[in-house]
Amino acid sequence: MTAGPPIEEIHFDDAPNVDSVPGPKSRELLEKQERIDSSAVAYPDDIPVAFEEGKGATIRDADGNTYIDMFAGIGVLNVGHSNPYVLEAVREQTEKLVHTVDFPTEARLDLIEKLDEIAPAGLQGENRVVFGGPTGSDAVEAAIKLAKYNTGGDGLIAFRGSYHGATSGAMALTSNKGFKDDYTPLIPDVVHAKYPSPFIDREESGDSCARALKEVEEIIEDPYGGLANPAGIFVEPIQGEGGVIVPPEGFLKGLREIATENDIPLMFDEIQSGMGRSGQWWASEWHGVTPDIMTTAKALGGVGFPLSATIYHEDLDTWDAGGHAGTYRGHVVAMRAGTRAIEYVQEHDLLAHARDLGEHVRGRLRTATEGNDRLGEVRGRGLFIGAEFVDEDGNPDGDAVEAIQQYCFEHGVLVWTAGRHGNVLRLLPPLVLTRDLADTAVDVIVDAIDHVTAETAASR
Repeated sequence: MTAGPPIEEIHFDDAPNVDSVPGPKSRELLEKQERIDSSAVAYPDDIPVAFEEGKGATIRDADGNTYIDMFAGIGVLNVGHSNPYVLEAVREQTEKLVHTVDFPTEARLDLIEKLDEIAPAGLQGENRVVFGGPTGSDAVEAAIKLAKYNTGGDGLIAFRGSYHGATSGAMALTSNKGFKDDYTPLIPDVVHAKYPSPFIDREESGDSCARALKEVEEIIEDPYGGLANPAGIFVEPIQGEGGVIVPPEGFLKGLREIATENDIPLMFDEIQSGMGRSGQWWASEWHGVTPDIMTTAKALGGVGFPLSATIYHEDLDTWDAGGHAGTYRGHVVAMRAGTRAIEYVQEHDLLAHARDLGEHVRGRLRTATEGNDRLGEVRGRGLFIGAEFVDEDGNPDGDAVEAIQQYCFEHGVLVWTAGRHGNVLRLLPPLVLTRDLADTAVDVIVDAIDHVTAETAASR
């Protein structure tokens, strides 16, 4: 039996279809939000819109404008908005039971078994899963605790350009100083090493991968490396907020060797890059490297339900009962949704679809902007795509990306940004995005690039 309808049947038919935006209802709701909501609200500053309903890779606002969604709640909605196959199970589960802390339920055990089924080869059949709080940050905190508990260490190696979350431990691992400088001190002894990026490092001589690995090795092994008692290495297999940075071949394998030689765990943050986003279940599979500990969240909850998990090798399962806890570790509706989402990806071969469509989108962006020296690089894996923009002197150009985002919004395509300077156009569409919708979205993005480039040239 096929798991739900094919991807061609689960979107609004009229996308994109927008009038002048934001419309009056969106403006009314935005103004109300500004009056009564927290000053920490951020996303409407970039895309001023109030949403009403979504289907597949399309979404409508409160005024009836319909958009192609190319960021999917920042990588949360891998099987699309309101996926009918997932929601069928959600309705059934909600009518029976919603919250169980960590008592056993079929929904919980089914998801654990499903995660084992799709786990990286070195963890498959040899892992344990711990659910904690509902966010990716919670999974990162669990990974930190597990590494420290098993090693007795207290120092951690993370990477420049990284983002791991907003709680204390996760924020300490995050490299963005502006994001955390008002909240220090955080957990001590976190050292940030260089994450190799061929485009960013293009003006440097030598092998950026070898230099990065050498730095990590020296931090751990050099008597004057500065990190006295390491507990582990924490890394994104593809940096998301850092600009969709795909590491060179050999980097993750080198980290694996360093971690093994020094008897410390290698931890992968797959919160944004996992659950099929890269065209593999886990981005680390592109490199054939298995971590000791792995975090997942975002798309794990199926259609946006909050759920996170930390998956780790069974040899590290040394916790006593209650060694890691969280009230919402029994969110059985999210667990049922997560299992259904995995089934939908499997039944509709969406990993291969993501690989093929991602290659097509990257190819179209490269071809359509050939000769445009403002587009420095198009990169990514699967439907995890970044396009980096520079000015006429080759410096990061965040203003151009902001203008491109605005143009796309006004023409019915929702895109997002990334990168240390906000100069990377980041595309994270649902894996159910069709070829037709992708081509329509790319048409708008290319028009936006041409429009912004022409305006910049005219203003000089």
